[in-house]
Amino acid sequence: MFDSTVYSSRRDALRRGLASRALADGTILFLGNRESPMNYPDNCYGFRQDSSFLYFFGIALPCLAATLDLGSGKATLYGDDATMDDIVWTGPQSTTAELAALCATAASRPRAALAADVRRAGAALLYLPPYRADSRAELAELTGRPYAAVNAGASLPLVEAAIALREVKSPLEIAEMDKAVAVTVDMHKAALSTARAGMLESDVYGRVAQVAYASGGGLSFPVIATTRGATLHAHGHDRRLEQGGLFLLDAGAEGASGYAGDLSTSFPVGPSFDERQRAIYELVLRMHRKACSMLAPGLKYRDAHLAAAREGVLGLKDLGLMRGDPDEAVGSGAYAFFFPCGLGHMIGLDVHDMEDYGEILVGYEGTERSELFGLKSLRLAKALKPGMTFTVEPGLYFIPELYAKWEAEGRFAGFIDYAAVKPWLGLGGIRNEEDWLVTEAGARRLGPEFDKSVAAIERMRG
Repeated sequence: MFDSTVYSSRRDALRRGLASRALADGTILFLGNRESPMNYPDNCYGFRQDSSFLYFFGIALPCLAATLDLGSGKATLYGDDATMDDIVWTGPQSTTAELAALCATAASRPRAALAADVRRAGAALLYLPPYRADSRAELAELTGRPYAAVNAGASLPLVEAAIALREVKSPLEIAEMDKAVAVTVDMHKAALSTARAGMLESDVYGRVAQVAYASGGGLSFPVIATTRGATLHAHGHDRRLEQGGLFLLDAGAEGASGYAGDLSTSFPVGPSFDERQRAIYELVLRMHRKACSMLAPGLKYRDAHLAAAREGVLGLKDLGLMRGDPDEAVGSGAYAFFFPCGLGHMIGLDVHDMEDYGEILVGYEGTERSELFGLKSLRLAKALKPGMTFTVEPGLYFIPELYAKWEAEGRFAGFIDYAAVKPWLGLGGIRNEEDWLVTEAGARRLGPEFDKSVAAIERMRG
């Protein structure tokens, strides 16, 4: 948790942001997350606080709520002090008043007082869109809205003001992200030194998770540790690693402060890449370098995505897998046969930062999103600003099911040589991901240097 003044300053900045949007009066309601039972109330999943609550109040404990009066700036924290029955199980706990002092909140009240205070706010109540069913149900009860109408009642000016604040990271936040990415690098290096033919994917997953939890934090999202690289989100870990195959790790650490890292590394199960694997791996690195070379304030991230796609088309043409004009192949969407996902997404307190506010508002500033296959999966398209943090994650994938469908339809046959592609279908998929920060002068990688050249990967696998 940062110094208490950080949270009061963020709330003041939020009030100014809303005032600039003609909202100088009203009450903002922030619902913290509750515990989430696995199978009965006392056996819960690991608790994770709502990121908006964490950003504006900093307290990573369950069953809290807060309000902020826009006119006076007064913030109130709502919670229940531990009873002796609680303390027997949990040990001594801070009181709600003590927690309020940690985030420079002027007042504290029992959680039961929240309903009456919300009723007093009436139509002037503002809230962010909930993403959990229990939060949506509580908002329905507090506001009197039908459950299905709760999200539509969220305040657009509040969402916009919160995005404007959170998308530009402070030096304190950047330092936390550098630490999270440093742990993430250690996780990936642990996988590189652990994975061997004959192991299960779960053996590698376990080593990666160990590094994350040993750092004092945890995982920023469910780990992808897979031999099925052609499946973008392969979350099972039950397959055995085979000599000659590839392993794909997409994993990140979350620091104790809640800030995330997110890296992807692809590597051979054996000591070295084979010829085809090396060709695609090096091409993905070229796509990555092309995108990173463009990063600077004012660049529309969509342009970096399209430039990486074009670099991929050029390389695939050299390999005899694509043909035709590269710009037309990109413009038509033919490239997405091999690169069906977006180049990256924002990252911060969430691995996909603020996407609970609405992906279009966060990544597109409300502008129109493409419906083209591949490009429609791009989560970040808007112009970059100093202080923005995001991932860069190009990849090339050989998906047998997609091949069968498109080849049968003759889709983009002028650009894709299906006969030439067929022998490559067993390769799977390769992606490379790093986390980046836009600076006033350009951009820099978050965390320590992590050499992913072929020589470096094979040296770590040797």
